[in-house]
Amino acid sequence: MDVVLTGDRPTGRLHIGHYVGSLRRRVEMQNSGKYKDIYVFMADAQALTDNADNPDKVRKNITEVALDYLACGIDPKKSTIFIQSQIPELCELSFYYMNLVTVSRLQRNPTVKSEIQMRGFKSSIPVGFFTYPISQTADITAFKANIVPVGEDQLPMLEQAREIVRSFNQIYAPVLVEPEAVLPDNKQCMRLPGLDGAAKMSKSLGNCIYLADSSNDIKKKVQSMFTDPLHLHVEDPGHLENNTVFTYLDAFCKDEHFAAFLPEYANLDELKAHYTRGGLGDGKVKKFLNEIMQAELKPIRERREELAKDLGYIYQILREGTEKAEAVAAQTLDEVKSAMKINYFKDNNL
Repeated sequence: MDVVLTGDRPTGRLHIGHYVGSLRRRVEMQNSGKYKDIYVFMADAQALTDNADNPDKVRKNITEVALDYLACGIDPKKSTIFIQSQIPELCELSFYYMNLVTVSRLQRNPTVKSEIQMRGFKSSIPVGFFTYPISQTADITAFKANIVPVGEDQLPMLEQAREIVRSFNQIYAPVLVEPEAVLPDNKQCMRLPGLDGAAKMSKSLGNCIYLADSSNDIKKKVQSMFTDPLHLHVEDPGHLENNTVFTYLDAFCKDEHFAAFLPEYANLDELKAHYTRGGLGDGKVKKFLNEIMQAELKPIRERREELAKDLGYIYQILREGTEKAEAVAAQTLDEVKSAMKINYFKDNNL
């Protein structure tokens, strides 16, 4: 059966981009019963590659991300939740994989190039951040995961992981499993834009709706969202392209939402048709989107608030999950070292 691995950097609370891009899919996969194992982890070691001078930021967000996971429906009885830095085998695997990747190949990785530009590193890029794809390969292969749910922007990372796996298996022995990416079903969920219309919703850019946001915060953020700059009056024809409000409706809206919140329309196609021919104001569309977001996020927020009352329980889940994950990673590392013929004291045969 298939093994799934997925995770997030704990540099802040998770937002709805994470939710539609991966969290919602993780819960569906977890509850389907189709998979042998599902691993969900917090990539705190990777988060330190560009937050080395602010470890408190990473540490405090371990709990925040764990609360988001559980509130969204990740079940520790069905999924193994673990902390990356607490599994030393991942660092050792990364070190061995570094010999299978050239500097020029890392420089060509589109995701790495984009992240370097967004953070303004230029020539001052930390080596740890530069080797992010190698670390990610260690995370995936340690658990022999063949299914990795990702957003579209992560596809170059998965391709590089596949290259490393193929190189290792060809040079040494067919020990590692080649991963496949699983994208969101809904195209709009692959890369949800920020509230300001920016190409990416990002904690660092401050253009997010967080899963833990209050009802008032959600309402204010929806009201501030970027729409169509040419739609100056209600009677003006509106444009859907690059209209963030409609992109969010594509990601979240269902036909039943119209019956509940906007019964004068049967579905999203009717709403879009009215908007594009004119006569429908942005305020009314934003009000509808707010109703949808409130309905979607209220149960998550309430579960989160309840879980936050017992942080000892959260700690126990993380500890038990990490111990279970380390045992699996240790077995893979043994197989890797055996294939590389560096298991000197395991086979007692120098």
